[in-house]
Amino acid sequence: MKEIQQSDSGPVAQECPDAVATPVKRPGGARALKAGLYTAVILCLATTLAHVALVFLHVAPASTVSKRFSPQINAWVYPFFEQNWRLFAPEPDSVNRQVLARAAHTRSDGSMKVSAWFDLVAEDNSAVEHSVFPSHTAQNLLRRAWTSYTDSHGGDDNARTERAVMMQKYLSNIAADRVAARNAGTVDFIQLRVVTLPIAAPGAAVGNRPPTPVENRLLPWWKVTTHGK
Repeated sequence: MKEIQQSDSGPVAQECPDAVATPVKRPGGARALKAGLYTAVILCLATTLAHVALVFLHVAPASTVSKRFSPQINAWVYPFFEQNWRLFAPEPDSVNRQVLARAAHTRSDGSMKVSAWFDLVAEDNSAVEHSVFPSHTAQNLLRRAWTSYTDSHGGDDNARTERAVMMQKYLSNIAADRVAARNAGTVDFIQLRVVTLPIAAPGAAVGNRPPTPVENRLLPWWKVTTHGK
């Protein structure tokens, strides 16, 4: 620190011996914020790289690495990051599916109350037809859930893999949510019935008889533990 003194020749600056310069210290909060920011950036980059690597192994041809880490890859990809080539080579459905659901509730006296069948697809179709901007959920959620269920289960309803168990719970939760919202009651068990109807070829004569179902599949009762009021 300098002192300014007056003299005959003008002001003279002199050093003050007892003055000590104080270093500027960065607050602890600023250092913690900077460290937290760096950590968040590193975690985001690591997650992004891991996501890209797992999705690449999922869509790439089968290899030693993808076969070895297949459980980890499937656990990350399904059901939210599933990838396929239908965007570039779409395969239109050749059938219409009617997905019906009914619920069962155990009464206080131990008897079982079973609801009537509820058409889930009809509800989705109504939401699409009467909406200017129909949601992607109304158009594809139930259809993709059923397709994934059949892909993982095959022709029967026995879940033999972790993914099959996951898709069964996924489909069961969708149906239970719909039925519970409609009936405003408790759902203890849920059952689905899927009727597959063929789509007539263009130009085919339309008769008075309804089309014969290609498949009428009745699924077993599934226990529901997290739905109801």
